[in-house]
Amino acid sequence: MPDNQNPPSAQPPQAATPPPPSSPESQARTWNMLCHLSALAGFVIPFGNMLGPLLVWQIKKNEIPSTNVHGKAALNFQITVTIAALVGMVVAVILSFFCVGFLLIPIVILIGLAGLVFAVIAGIKANNGEEYKYPFSLELVK
Repeated sequence: MPDNQNPPSAQPPQAATPPPPSSPESQARTWNMLCHLSALAGFVIPFGNMLGPLLVWQIKKNEIPSTNVHGKAALNFQITVTIAALVGMVVAVILSFFCVGFLLIPIVILIGLAGLVFAVIAGIKANNGEEYKYPFSLELVK
């Protein structure tokens, strides 16, 4: 019995098309967001909350002008948070000799939580193309 099946179509397989290159605006927004969200490295690496923004800022500040602004803002805020938390802990330890130091522990925890929340808010704003002014941030890096 002869085989009367149709031959498979001779269409060449379509090559996967590469994704379109992202626009410079999109890349700038991504790096600006990373300036702020890289502070979350502090949960993994000691002082990573300062090292993350510092590295992203140093890598991209000359290439993307807006990253220079966001990197400085993120770094200044994380330095401020670190100073406030360290001072709070030192004062809490000193005052623990007078049995009132334990009252400062929630304040130190709130400082760390505020650092997390404001970094995430700033990262979202940066990804939307907006600038964000951190509250209570010292301008140490200019």
